[in-house]
Amino acid sequence: MLENRSKMFRRLTGSMIVIAAVLTSVGCDRLDDQRIPPAPVNITFATVGDWNVLGVGGALDHRRFIKEQLIPADYHYTAISATGFGGVLLVGDVNGAPAAYDLSCPVECKRDVRVFINGDQMVAECPECHSTYDVFALGGYPLTGPAARDGFGLRRYTVGSGGGVYMLVSN
Repeated sequence: MLENRSKMFRRLTGSMIVIAAVLTSVGCDRLDDQRIPPAPVNITFATVGDWNVLGVGGALDHRRFIKEQLIPADYHYTAISATGFGGVLLVGDVNGAPAAYDLSCPVECKRDVRVFINGDQMVAECPECHSTYDVFALGGYPLTGPAARDGFGLRRYTVGSGGGVYMLVSN
């Protein structure tokens, strides 16, 4: 377990070097993380127990939420539940703080072309264009592929608490 975390940390450090190169070539002012059309997001975790079972447990943990496919199957979707344009990727960043992104690749801009976590590199990757994104350290910033070339980042959602719920993912 410790060896796996050490490998992931080394990969993330390598990703940071790539990201620094991308930042200098793309520039922060050119990042477009709004290519995915706005869509409602409402994933509620009413209790700490719900979060512990269905949320993310810490650093580098991740879950996918796609209401149309009832993913995850044990989440209790309601009429007001919504999972964005293509679904929601909920992650624990390198510090263990929760972050959320739309699953749709901003290069492809299709509901059914969804990024997945490449466990070998610990990045989100598009199965079509093969762009990669850093969702664990740099907020969905593009690392490689057409997304990095064109400055397309993943659409980010808000994760927070309040209003009588333990944790809420919204836009």
